[in-house]
Amino acid sequence: MDLCSLIDRNAAFAPDKTAIAFDGERLSYAAFAARIEQTATALKQQLGVGRGDRVAILSLNRPDYLVLLYACARLGALLVPLNWRLAVAEQLFILTDAGAKVLVLEQAIEGVLPELAQAAPGIAIVGLDFEPQHGTTFETLLGRCEGSARNPQADLSCPLLIVYTSGTTGRPKGAVLRQEALFWNGVMSQHMHNMTSDDHVLTVLPFFHVGGLNIQTTPALQIGATVTIHARFTPDTALASIEQERPTLTVMVPAIIQAISEHPTWPAADLSSLKAVATGSTIVPPHLIDRFVTRGVPVLQVYGSTETCPIAIYTRLGGDLSRAGSTGLAGLCCEAKVIDQAGAEVPPGTPGEIAVRGPNVFFEYWGNADATRDALHDGWYRTGDIGLCDADGYFWVRDRKKNMIISGGENVYPAEVERVLLEHPDVSECAVIGRPDPRWDEVPIAYVIRRSGCRLEADELRAHLQAQLARFKVPRDIVFVTDLPRTALGKVQHFLLKQLDAQSRAQGEAS
Repeated sequence: MDLCSLIDRNAAFAPDKTAIAFDGERLSYAAFAARIEQTATALKQQLGVGRGDRVAILSLNRPDYLVLLYACARLGALLVPLNWRLAVAEQLFILTDAGAKVLVLEQAIEGVLPELAQAAPGIAIVGLDFEPQHGTTFETLLGRCEGSARNPQADLSCPLLIVYTSGTTGRPKGAVLRQEALFWNGVMSQHMHNMTSDDHVLTVLPFFHVGGLNIQTTPALQIGATVTIHARFTPDTALASIEQERPTLTVMVPAIIQAISEHPTWPAADLSSLKAVATGSTIVPPHLIDRFVTRGVPVLQVYGSTETCPIAIYTRLGGDLSRAGSTGLAGLCCEAKVIDQAGAEVPPGTPGEIAVRGPNVFFEYWGNADATRDALHDGWYRTGDIGLCDADGYFWVRDRKKNMIISGGENVYPAEVERVLLEHPDVSECAVIGRPDPRWDEVPIAYVIRRSGCRLEADELRAHLQAQLARFKVPRDIVFVTDLPRTALGKVQHFLLKQLDAQSRAQGEAS
């Protein structure tokens, strides 16, 4: 049995049911399964793709993205999703690091091809919606194949995905996920959302991120539900789709919740079809959660990472959602604990590093044995996140371990300070870092983006912070900026901000 067998079974049980809706068209489960089989055959017969080979994709969300995923599962090959927001040099690094045999891409993102021809001339190029100068179209490729080319040796133990981390600390690493990771991740998603084949998922997050691919999309397809996918997120199309398509579930990161809830049509939008919205990817400000809750839509929190496929800890629909700020309990099919620096589990309520173990966890960083050894210890993945677990098993995430500030012997979690900053109505975005200090070792510094049209000053913001935080947690300096350094997924790169802060101070001292 491979992961694609689940699609086959759903096609047998409900062949005419819509599997995927996209851009006004609908793909039934029977047609979805047939296209997967045809694609797997074409990849093997025409391009020689077999077990262990890597197929990269550079595309916005579209049905054939999912077709390629399950075709790779059928062959025992690996799909390498490329982030279309990356610079060409970053995309080339991933293609060469993964040793991709095939690159499938959209015409809108073909800018990588001239440099790719020089850096890796042996990669076969397939255009999803165009004919590359030195390649072929996807439809032409499928038209040349005949018969079946499934790999009888492919099963759930085969690696399926190499997903490159977003690089908040430097060069991205390719986390390798087996087919079984997606299977068990799907079981946990179905448990988390009370998901059945009657559900309808709306996907607006990009597939190059495990959140967009695996929190709801693949779990829904593997249980026989319907998925509506958008090529990319815009608040107006997302709200229109909620009203017209009537989905029951969707995933939204905090930035999307903010964009949707500030859209002019939000107050009148019909959200009655939604039984829940899931959110995660970073610590979620309570005021954003409340925007859906006050409209009668429960918000489920999910904690995890690329390395956990991503579901590891979650709050469950129908479960206890009253513990403010909690990301929930360890998932149905994995374990989680909080450990100290020596790896020993700490008592309830004690901050430490969150560790996760289970069949959903990655098994290596591609070609990086040292990084794999640093992250995995007896099957436990050390997440690098600081959190705590109460006596009932509920987890709270505090911050990234590497972001923690130690000021005069006191621990300052940037995420806690950022949460209070974001509660001020004139703050749009912010980031808190540690700056070296001769007396206190480090002091917190806040970089703040004002809301458009606001004239917020540092003294007002400092007074807001002093009313809610201990004195040592209040930033020494508040710097107003128009942008922050980010990963391609929109996460703030605190390490780059620290570098920029140091450079700015050095230039100021020099002048």
